[in-house]
Amino acid sequence: MNTRKDQLEALNRLLDIMDDLREKCPWDRKQTLESLRHLTIEETYELADAILNNDLEEIKKELGDVLLHIVFYAKIGSEKKAFDIADIANAISEKLVDRHPHIYGDVKVENEEQVKQNWEKLKLKEGKKSVLEGVPKSLPALVKANRIQDKVAGVGFDWEEPHQVWQKVQEELAELNAEIKKGNQENIEKEFGDVLFSMINYARFIGVNPENALEKTNKKFINRFQYLEEHSKKDGKDLSEMSLDEMDSYWNESKKIFK
Repeated sequence: MNTRKDQLEALNRLLDIMDDLREKCPWDRKQTLESLRHLTIEETYELADAILNNDLEEIKKELGDVLLHIVFYAKIGSEKKAFDIADIANAISEKLVDRHPHIYGDVKVENEEQVKQNWEKLKLKEGKKSVLEGVPKSLPALVKANRIQDKVAGVGFDWEEPHQVWQKVQEELAELNAEIKKGNQENIEKEFGDVLFSMINYARFIGVNPENALEKTNKKFINRFQYLEEHSKKDGKDLSEMSLDEMDSYWNESKKIFK
């Protein structure tokens, strides 16, 4: 692996390249904080895909793309005389030191949960009015639900045992079923949301990241369905004209390959 000197030289090279691009490249010169935003979101999702695929080479590439965006934002910030890359690094360093008094202070902790609880309490002391202020409004709903539950658990608002959460899931399912029988669509939607919220909470208790779990299932379904499409086509069959039983035959084959 590279030495710390090599690492700093590589970062310095990237900063120099960013200076050149901002000065000489028409596209790079035109970009703003706002114009980069959606591109940054895309790059973050590409990194997330690479992590799910456990593709270390691709992870390295995608991390480079994300790092480029950080450097780009820092360059624009320096042009506005608002902040630069040093301000960004110093700000996060100071936050990490302040939020880890068990490392840089005299606070004692016994486990990860106590670290998380201290983290949320420190954020409130820093002036946040709510532990939920740090949850971005634009997060996808599933990810947002997971972050909400994780944050309130950090200040002790949580179930004690997994079986209690599973019981809550069962209660929400029963309420959903009752509303389905009544046929009120608005209430059905509300109860369905409660079921999802409780399932996401249960995932946390059994050590499952719900976003990762669902995305892996998405990928598995895509692979299986594309197998169905490909092999039925090879056999000269039109998918739109096949019976469900015929489709199931290919589907069951795909399940042996994509588990």
